[in-house]
Amino acid sequence: MPIKCLIVDDEPLAIEVLQSYIDRVDSLELVSTCSNAVQAFEVLKKEKVDLLFLDIQMPKLTGIEFMKALNPTSKVIFTTAYREYAVESYELNVVDYLLKPIAFDRFIMAVNKVVLNEKSQDSQLIQTDSIEETDPFLFLKVDRKMVKVYLKDITYIESLKDYVRVKTADGKELVSLQKISYLEKKLPSDCFVRAHKSYIVSVHKISAYSSTYIEVGGTEIPIGRSYKSEVMKLISEEA
Repeated sequence: MPIKCLIVDDEPLAIEVLQSYIDRVDSLELVSTCSNAVQAFEVLKKEKVDLLFLDIQMPKLTGIEFMKALNPTSKVIFTTAYREYAVESYELNVVDYLLKPIAFDRFIMAVNKVVLNEKSQDSQLIQTDSIEETDPFLFLKVDRKMVKVYLKDITYIESLKDYVRVKTADGKELVSLQKISYLEKKLPSDCFVRAHKSYIVSVHKISAYSSTYIEVGGTEIPIGRSYKSEVMKLISEEA
C-alpha cells in the first residue's frame, strides 16, 4: 500500500516542489495540499494520512503549534527555511527536518525513515538510482500560471521592487511577483550569490569580473560593497 501524504505549506512554490517529488515515487500518494494548518485539520478529519510534510512558519497556526494542538497520529516531516527550529522539532518526535530549498536526495532520505518505521515486512527502501533524476528547478508565478525554471538555465535575477526579472541562458526574461530576498533563500548558496541588493548571479555563468562588477550573459552586474567579500570568496572557489 502506498504511503498517503499531505503537504501543508503557505508557499505555492514549496508545494509545487514537494508535489513533484512525491509524483516521482511510486510508493507515495498525495492525498491533498493545504496552505495552512486549519485546512489541514479539516483534511485529517476526513482522510487517512500516513505522512505530513509540514511547514513551520505559516499564518493562523505554525506547524509546531499545530502538532501540539492536534498531536497527529500521522508521521511528520517538518519543512522550513529556518534552522533555529531544529531542536524544538525533534522534541516533538518528528521523523525528519528538511531545510529549504529541499534537494530530492535529501527528500528520499527523510521518506526512507518513514519506510523503516513501517511494520509491514514488505516495506522496501526507496533507491534514488531507480528513479529518473531531473535537474533542480523552481516554479515562478508568471502572469496567471506557474512556470518551471531549471536552475542551470538561470544567468541572473534582478529585483524590480515587488517583482523579479529572471534572465535565462537562452535570452528569455520571466517577470514574477516575488521578492528577491525570498528567492535568495530558495537558491543553493554554492551556485548563486547575491552580488548587489538588486541582483543574484549564477556563479557558474560568470564569464568575467573585476573589483566592481561581474559579467554574466553579456551583462555587467554591479558588485555591492556589502556583498563584495562573499562574491569574491565564491568566485575564487570556482577558479
